[in-house]
Amino acid sequence: MAAVARGRGLPRAWLCRRAGPGSGRHYRAALCTELKQPLAIKEVASRPVRPHEVRVDVHFCGVNFADILVCRGQYQEKPQLPFTPGMEFSGTVLETGTDVSTVKETLWQIPERVPLREAATLPVSYGTAILALEHRACTRPGETVLVTAAAGATGLAVVDVATNVLQAQVIAAAGSDEKCKLAMQKGAQSTVNYGQGGLKEAVRKLVGSGGVNVAIDTVGGDVFLEALRSLAWEGRIVVVGFAGGTIASVPANLLLLKNVSAVGLYWGRYKEQNFPVFSRTLSSALQYCQQGRIQPHIGAVFKLEEVNDAFLHVIQRKSTGKTTTAVHYAGKPMEIWRERLCLAWRVL
Repeated sequence: MAAVARGRGLPRAWLCRRAGPGSGRHYRAALCTELKQPLAIKEVASRPVRPHEVRVDVHFCGVNFADILVCRGQYQEKPQLPFTPGMEFSGTVLETGTDVSTVKETLWQIPERVPLREAATLPVSYGTAILALEHRACTRPGETVLVTAAAGATGLAVVDVATNVLQAQVIAAAGSDEKCKLAMQKGAQSTVNYGQGGLKEAVRKLVGSGGVNVAIDTVGGDVFLEALRSLAWEGRIVVVGFAGGTIASVPANLLLLKNVSAVGLYWGRYKEQNFPVFSRTLSSALQYCQQGRIQPHIGAVFKLEEVNDAFLHVIQRKSTGKTTTAVHYAGKPMEIWRERLCLAWRVL
């Protein structure tokens, strides 16, 4: 999970109150106790902070489709039951371990101008968008970028970064006129409602037979294949996910005929394999947000007790942009985070 914090400097965190063994503090957590079953909200006793750990008071959590897959046992990573799902949050640093001299790796400081709610939406969606566009596709100013599922959390982030940071020309593809309109509001120059016809032909009408330079696909299946066939000479398509439920086979002859590239992106894997690149995407997301160059779209906010409703909201494709859960009530929900990403943090 990714975490973020705010403050005038980390040393102030060292002045926070410390909770020793048996301090009796509890936090609320949404627990997955059985796969494919609703999450349970429970009071959990906090444990002492270990030497290399940090305790964070969580304010907001992002809700991602991957969280749902994890709770179904259908994701690449399969944590041991029971577990608390989630890949990103924002909050306040309450306590640091005895060996912590600086907070790094899974904790980033949010600038003063970035609200905690918006900060919690940045790691997965905007981290993926920046890595896909800048690192994998090497998108250049003026190039044409096709974005599928453009009204989803990652899709809108791609539209936002491509348009407002990279100065690319964006074609946003989505499944309804309402979602296409939202993508236009985010900066897309053109839209395609692929619920009304084929994607390839619609793109051809917009850009001609030359095709698009870059395609970022989160849908898979036939949508991926049509996006692949829409590429220009030496075009690049980035496979980000399979929200449509179908994993397409790549016709290798299409790669050869126009010298196009099909590359994959598993954003979280960069944390283990190439941390400098991973970290740079989060730092860039925070910087772009602070500068006002990107503006995360939060489509819905749910209370922690409504987390199952939040999951259903995403499953039923009712969500546009990011869905978040607000978990900060009277300072109660808190936990020690080690493996997850905290993209937003504030030092007391």
